[in-house]
Amino acid sequence: MFERFTREARVAVIDAQTHAVRLLAERIEPEHLLLALLDTNAGLLAELDLQPDVLAADLSRDRRRGGISESDVAALEEFGIDVERIVERVERVHGENALAGAGRPRKRRWFGSEHIPFADETKRALELTLTEALELGHKHIGVEHLLLALTTMPGPVADLLQAHGADHAAVRQALARERAG
Repeated sequence: MFERFTREARVAVIDAQTHAVRLLAERIEPEHLLLALLDTNAGLLAELDLQPDVLAADLSRDRRRGGISESDVAALEEFGIDVERIVERVERVHGENALAGAGRPRKRRWFGSEHIPFADETKRALELTLTEALELGHKHIGVEHLLLALTTMPGPVADLLQAHGADHAAVRQALARERAG
């Protein structure tokens, strides 16, 4: 399947590993794919009116909270739970980004490179890229298919994209506009 990926999509998958290494992650998660897409796909993001720096900041905030999304924060606030205050107290005791789930720096393997495995959710997202490409009648798999796959995966990345107006339907409409224009 990887042979169908465009050069830009391959770079995004490789850059996802770079983001995972930088964040000391144990696995390459869907959020790392999104961070890589933010680095590489200005055209589609602009068409969706998404600002990469805002999305990256929101991903960082959610990671700092241990993956608790804005909608979850709002629901907890209804019960009088102040998530930010809890995060601050945990960080005071355990250090900055204690809830982010970052592990220890990984030992180098594979001839000096950092190799981090894909999380099951990320593997599923990569598999969904083929489905998205086939549904659109495309023979290649591009970054647009990666973004579409991320919008269909339940979880914090899809929630964040939806909160910014980039759900599956919106991405498909943006692709149609981009191809027509």
